[in-house]
Amino acid sequence: MMTIGEAIEACPLIAILRGLEPSEALPVADVLVEAGFKIIEVPLNSPQPLESIEKIAVKHSKNAVVGAGTVLQARDVQVVGEAGGRVIVAPNMSLDVGHAAVERGLAWCPGVFTPTEAFSALDLGASVLKFFPAEMLPPRAIGAMRAVLPRDAVVAAVGGITPDSMGAYLAAGTDAFGLGSALFKPGYQVEDVGRRARRFVTTLRTLRKAM
Repeated sequence: MMTIGEAIEACPLIAILRGLEPSEALPVADVLVEAGFKIIEVPLNSPQPLESIEKIAVKHSKNAVVGAGTVLQARDVQVVGEAGGRVIVAPNMSLDVGHAAVERGLAWCPGVFTPTEAFSALDLGASVLKFFPAEMLPPRAIGAMRAVLPRDAVVAAVGGITPDSMGAYLAAGTDAFGLGSALFKPGYQVEDVGRRARRFVTTLRTLRKAM
């Protein structure tokens, strides 16, 4: 199975499928994987999220990493793992959730906003630092924190990211991006999700070549 590190190395775009219905899970995941996405997140405040996670994990666990977002309680970590989820994403830095994820061997991606939160998360074993909301953390703020974080710390910008905003964040030292409504939201047709996914992937490749 692909690790979170391998997935980010292959394609550092995280699909956040908030509001995904189980009936949409496979069609949406299929077009994302076809476009090149390697990380798919289903927030727990979506309809029957564990059902969607299980469906995606069964089909795509060999070439993608599937997990849950908006994980706010430690008790949710176990059920996500049992459904096949291997990534635990949160909007906040909960020590209880972090301990539960790390103890279970799952990749923990907590939401952080300050250097204190970032270093505390790394000390606990965070796999990815989710700087959230990125709308309130401009690239220069990410760059300032990137300068003091360990070189091997993985930094993801999440919140309001579009193809047009990725370049400045990449230049500031961002390693990955969490993509929400610019990629998927309830009501989008599968074909539209695929088109949006391809645009993100193409933009990322172009930016990387130019760096």
